[in-house]
Order: sequence, then C-alpha cells, then structure tokens
Amino acid sequence: MARVESEVLPGGSASGHRASLLLLGLLPLVLLAGLVWLFLAKGTDLIGTSGAPPDALLKLQIERVTFAPHQILATVRNVGPVEATVAQVMVNEALWQFSVSPKPTIPRLATATVAIPYPWVKGDPVEVKVVTSNGLTFKRKIEVATETPRPGAAAFGLFALLGTYVGVIPVFLGLLWFPFLRRVQERWFDFFLSLTAGLLVFLGVDALAEAFEVAGRLGGPFKGVAVIVLGLAGSFLALVAIGRQLRGRDREGARARLALAYFVAVGIGLHNLGEGLAIGAAYALGEVALGAFLVLGFTIHNTTEGLAIVAPVTRDAARLGHLALLGLVAGGPTIVGTWIGGFTYSEPWALLFLSVGAGAIFQVVYEIFLIMYATGFLVAR
Repeated sequence: MARVESEVLPGGSASGHRASLLLLGLLPLVLLAGLVWLFLAKGTDLIGTSGAPPDALLKLQIERVTFAPHQILATVRNVGPVEATVAQVMVNEALWQFSVSPKPTIPRLATATVAIPYPWVKGDPVEVKVVTSNGLTFKRKIEVATETPRPGAAAFGLFALLGTYVGVIPVFLGLLWFPFLRRVQERWFDFFLSLTAGLLVFLGVDALAEAFEVAGRLGGPFKGVAVIVLGLAGSFLALVAIGRQLRGRDREGARARLALAYFVAVGIGLHNLGEGLAIGAAYALGEVALGAFLVLGFTIHNTTEGLAIVAPVTRDAARLGHLALLGLVAGGPTIVGTWIGGFTYSEPWALLFLSVGAGAIFQVVYEIFLIMYATGFLVAR
C-alpha cells in the first residue's frame, strides 16, 4: 500500500503543478485584458482631460438624416468624452423649431433623434446644423432630398431588387466562365488561381479602405482602428481553423478545391454585404446619384467575382447544384446589406462588417497560395 500511495501522490502533485502553471501563464493575459478594457472604457479620462476647456471636449456627429412628409429626422451621436446639450438647430442657415428625443442633453456615446418640422422640397439640397449650448456647430449636408423608404413590402422588394441586380446576377454571370475554364489547358490552372488571388487582394484592400473611412467618421471613442484589427484578425483566424477542420490533410484533392471555392464565395459574400450597406444607405439618405454610381460600379466588378469562385474547381466536374449554391453564397448577402443599409444603417456595425469581410477575403488569398504551393507553383518542377 505504501508503494501505491507513493505513486498517487506524485501524480496529484504533478496535476496541481500543471494547473498552477496554467494559471500563472494566463495571469498576464487577464491583467492585459483588464488594462485594455480600462483604457477603452475610460478613454481620455486616463490621460487627464479635466483641465481642458469644455469647448474642446464637445463633439457631436450627425450619423443619419432621414426625410418624412414635412419633417426631417436627424440621428445625432455624442462622440466626445463629456455630455453635450442640443440648444439650437439650423436648416439651410435658418434657425428652426425642433424637438429632441429622449432629451436634449446627450450622454457620452449615446444617440438622440432631432425632429425638425420643415417643408423640404424633393430634389433640393438640405443642410442640417446642430448647435450646442456652448455655441459649437456640427453639420450634415444632403445633396438631394427625397423621402426615406419606410420598412414595408414595397421597400423590402425594392432593396432586394437592387441587391439582386448588383450582387446575385453579376456573380452568376461570372460563373458562366466555368465551361471555358474547364476547356483550357492544364497549365493555365495556376494562372487563373493567381488571377483570382489578385482580384481578391483588390477586394480586400477596397474593404479596408472603406473601413478606415468609416472609422475616421466615427471619432476616437469608438476606437475604429481597434475594431478593424479585431474584425480582420478574428475572421481570418476563424476561417483558417474551420478550413483545417473541413479539409484535413488533403490539400490537392477535389474536396479541398471545392472547399476553397466555398471559402472564396464566403469571403466575397461578406464583402458584398458591405457593398449592399453602402448602396442601401446611399438611397436611404437621399444620395440618389451616389447610389446609382455605386450600383453601376459594383455590377461591373462583381462579374469578375464569379471567375474567382470557379477558378479553384476548373479541374473537377462541379455539379450544377454546387455552382448555384456558390453563386447564392457570394451574391445573396448583397440583398441583406441593402436592407440593413436602407432601414437600420449604423456606422459602428458597418465598420465591423467591412473588417470581417476584409479578413475573410485575405484568408481566402492565404488558402489559394497554399493550394498553389501544394500543386508545385512556388517550387521548381
């Protein structure tokens, strides 16, 4: 029995040692997470802004201006470190009556809706200015005033049609390149994979550029750059882990190539979600000219996305059902994006969606280069 006890006690001791070692390893990470949270939560309070003049701390942002019959609604967010009070409102340089909901004094990072009974004229430009109790002004200009679509069957159908025209149809047109790619010589396989990688890098950089533009409008308290890094890295690493589970060790087989095609479709779909957000928001905010330009531009370049999706499976006889599903995965999110942008557009969420989409696209580029490496493109044959 003494011998048995001498074997159990060291084992238990070793187990306790591993547990304490794990806790010691996690302790710096936990403390670091607390430090990051403290900085994000307290922000400028940690670096001593109490002595700064109040005028320098107030900052309001007019996130959204919508138009109803004989009324303008402005969504205002306080992006400064101190509360701010809406004292006056001007429309096209004229003081106007207004009401604020829930109240004129807006806490830090909170939003309020400013309702202005104004007889706006369809097609005319409108500039809304919000004046704080300290006399600071913050403005937003709408180039073309038009009634904002209200949630309903007709509006949902209109935005769904826009999303289909911009995202779904062009992607399916691009999928029609599949028979052509199947008939080209085997040596062209790596070329089309390289072309796919180039197209995706362009889309990823484009999504990042839009994300940084949104982050600039959000202001400091939202830590836009941190959101971009988290969304980018999070989606990239998550898809890498999922890809390894789905693909296993097979990097050259038909299953791996089909999985890569689906990853391309997912990455493009997340990117197209951001495109839908931009289109829906442009139409909802009365920027009809911008919306029409976005529709035309996205329609043209989304056709090339179909080529990027089918390039990995040109060696295989892909089933029609897979091709249809790939097209829906890539193009369908555009419809969802137009709904979100048209009815509930929020710049913090738009920033997150764009960052996640960019991370997904760069993960697909990473997967493509793994395939190219496995097939001998990067090594001497």
